[in-house]
Amino acid sequence: MESSRIALLQQMPLFGGISEGALQLLLDVSRDVRVKAGGYFFREGEPGESMFVLESGTVEVRKKAPQGSLVLSRLGPGDCFGEMALIDLAPRSAAVQALGDCSGFEIFAAGLHRLYERDLEQFALIQMNMARELSRRLRATDERLLG
Repeated sequence: MESSRIALLQQMPLFGGISEGALQLLLDVSRDVRVKAGGYFFREGEPGESMFVLESGTVEVRKKAPQGSLVLSRLGPGDCFGEMALIDLAPRSAAVQALGDCSGFEIFAAGLHRLYERDLEQFALIQMNMARELSRRLRATDERLLG
């Protein structure tokens, strides 16, 4: 399973160009996660110290709004979410709800810190990839709001 997870991560923008060894280090301290349909990976406002990689199922990213819950996006296998918590260490800015039974794994800030201690170059590359992905998402949101 580890080799399939490494292959999955290498196809994702956040982990593009990252060595197998660095990814294995992150996976060594990751946790398998299963969420039943209707359940939450996390809720808006909860403390955040990890990100998730979805291996099966579909989720919706939801944000509280004056008119109720607003769906920001729908994600499926091979997508990740929650990575903002690894950058700003702030509470979760949105909730992620499973539309069907989901499975994946959780990568913790502590795993990234471990990578920082062992391979600063690979750590820096992941941080740059995260910044690029967040920038891409911000641009897409701007287009939806203004376009």
